[in-house]
Amino acid sequence: MDSQVMEKRKMDREAMEESRKAPGVIHVPAAEIPVARTVDVLVLGSGPAGVSAAITAGREGAKTLLVESCGNVGGIATEGLMSHWTGNTEGGIYEEILERSGEGSRAVRDERNEFNGDSRQVINPEHLKTVLLDMLVEAGVDLMLYTMASEPVMDGDTIKGVIVQNKNGREAILARIVIDATGDGDIAARAGAPFFVGRESDGKMQPATLMFKVAGVDVERGVFPGGFEDHAMIPASEIPLLQDSEEARQGELFDIQKLGEQALPKPAGHVLLYKTTLPGVVTCNMTNCIGIDGTKAEDLTKATYLCRKQMDVIVGFLRDYVPGFEHCYIISSGSLIGVRETRHFKGEQTITEQDILEARVFEDWVVARAQFNFDVHNMSGNGLDETGSQKNFHQKKGYTIPYGCFVPLKVENLYLAGRNISGTHMAHSNYRVMPICANMGQAVGVAAAMCVKDDVTPRALDAKKVQRRMRELGVEP
Repeated sequence: MDSQVMEKRKMDREAMEESRKAPGVIHVPAAEIPVARTVDVLVLGSGPAGVSAAITAGREGAKTLLVESCGNVGGIATEGLMSHWTGNTEGGIYEEILERSGEGSRAVRDERNEFNGDSRQVINPEHLKTVLLDMLVEAGVDLMLYTMASEPVMDGDTIKGVIVQNKNGREAILARIVIDATGDGDIAARAGAPFFVGRESDGKMQPATLMFKVAGVDVERGVFPGGFEDHAMIPASEIPLLQDSEEARQGELFDIQKLGEQALPKPAGHVLLYKTTLPGVVTCNMTNCIGIDGTKAEDLTKATYLCRKQMDVIVGFLRDYVPGFEHCYIISSGSLIGVRETRHFKGEQTITEQDILEARVFEDWVVARAQFNFDVHNMSGNGLDETGSQKNFHQKKGYTIPYGCFVPLKVENLYLAGRNISGTHMAHSNYRVMPICANMGQAVGVAAAMCVKDDVTPRALDAKKVQRRMRELGVEP
């Protein structure tokens, strides 16, 4: 065989092997993308921030479309199977959601919440899905579920809409104002808004958790630690695995958190259990996956698998060590993993830990009376990070969040809402909770509708106008 032919075949084989090693790139021909809708306000993501933004923008008269990748609205509150509304705000749409979700269901007020001195509202996820849908429809909001927002439509530094992907294929939705309430700020990032990830010093992010529920619990005998610092002491005689032990005969007591640390495989190890609105059913906030980047599909997939593997082990622990859980079994788990932290965008203003500690009232506040603790989960293990604190702060009136935190730098006609707003890592650990995010969404929904009506950009809008409207809606600092 000709040596040149042999050499070419060798080179072809080497090239083929090389192509198998590296993903490479492909070139997609230019395509015409149909414009499916043109609206005033486009909201991306239907967690508490997004759904509240959409409801409010619709109520304020803006033609509003809500895009959601899942088949239900509510985000972590519903798809994520969150147990209760952690944290608190006074006035605004959060209180309305509480009232509506309590109607016609067995939603109840739980025991006093040591986190912020207020009661905490147990969530019935199935009921809440319908409540939020009803509120959206009543506000005249159009919905597009099962739809992923993939990339922004840009004209220079101005966002003009978003390319979405769904069963219809690729479509464009054009909008006067876009609200990124995706949690991770996917569209804001692709539009060029500056951000940093995780903790400022090292980029580490809080761990991810997959919530699940167990049934078959004797609630009257059960133990329900609600925080990392809740060290319930259990007599050995009441611990199923130790009932016939020498420890039981000696009347020894065991710390439930220490039992979890010793018996559960790392990085799991903390014990957080919450009553639900259903008899004998308890929500478990006990899976733990560290080192996860929630902006990467590979990491989300890995976290979901690891958390599901932990669930069976956790149920075994509950049966062996927690009174009332001897016969418990899994009945449901979240279809959406709980990602606590990813991108923090840089906005016209940035809220800090000190602002929260001082319960600062900003001159241009648009969210008020926000209350929670600095909830930083351990980024290298289980439990609470040394920088976190689940103690009640001396801030009876709560803190405010200024308008500029919702307006990202470098991109026009774009708002942020939810955990992706402009704040420090520590401040984020406080404001990331659902009640505060819901009232963020309300403020941004008001602002977006004003931008449309007044034909101004978010950066040019007078924050005092938003503030006045929030006062009319029952929000006061």
